[in-house]
Parts: sequence; C-alpha cells; structure tokens
Amino acid sequence: MDRAGQGMEARRFSIFVMVGAVCALLDIGLMQGLMAIGVYYLAATTLAFAVGVVANFFLHTHVTFDKAYSHTALVRFLGVVLVNYLLTLLVVASFQAGWHMPMLGKLASLPLVAINGFLLSRYWVYR
Repeated sequence: MDRAGQGMEARRFSIFVMVGAVCALLDIGLMQGLMAIGVYYLAATTLAFAVGVVANFFLHTHVTFDKAYSHTALVRFLGVVLVNYLLTLLVVASFQAGWHMPMLGKLASLPLVAINGFLLSRYWVYR
C-alpha cells in the first residue's frame, strides 16, 4: 500500500473509532440508565446493544465507509454484530459472575469488539 493509501486507511480507522465511541457512549449510557431503573443486566445489555447496532450500521455505512445501503452489507454487518454481541455477553456475564460489575465487563468488551468490528467491516462487510 502506498503512502496515500496508508493515509486513507488511517483516516478511515480514525472515523471508525470516533463513530464507535459515539455509539459506545450511547450503548453504555442506555445500559446504565436501564439498569438504574431495575432492568435485569443482561436485558439492559441486549437493549442497549441493539440501539448501538442501528446507529453503528447507519453511521459506518454512510460516514465511515461512504457506501450506499445494500442487503449484502446489512446481512454481513449483522453477522459481525452477532459475533460481537456474543463476545460482549460473555465478557459482561464473566464480570458479573466474578465481581458483580457488569458495567466494567461492558467497558472491558469494547476494545475487543472494536478491533474485530473494524477488521471484518473493512475487509468483508464493505469490501
């Protein structure tokens, strides 16, 4: 990859991270709010994750990767989401079981799903 291509990839990754951060804040804030009103932690995780997914798909499709909507991208994106969802639940449940700290588990899962999501999105979903 030439210098211009590397610069474009660095820019795309920066945008991916910024979009991810916005969606993560939305996800975490909603999860925390739901748990604060008594929603079971796994249900709160699921609902917050779903809202984050919708925001992520829209923003990554149109902003990060500058693509038009396609059914193929949606199906592939949902496949990535399923994998990331299962990883998130595993980490959150582990932190709940070990320390009764599901929110810390949610925070710990974010780098894992961000790296996985970028690589799969860049080289599979939006190729």
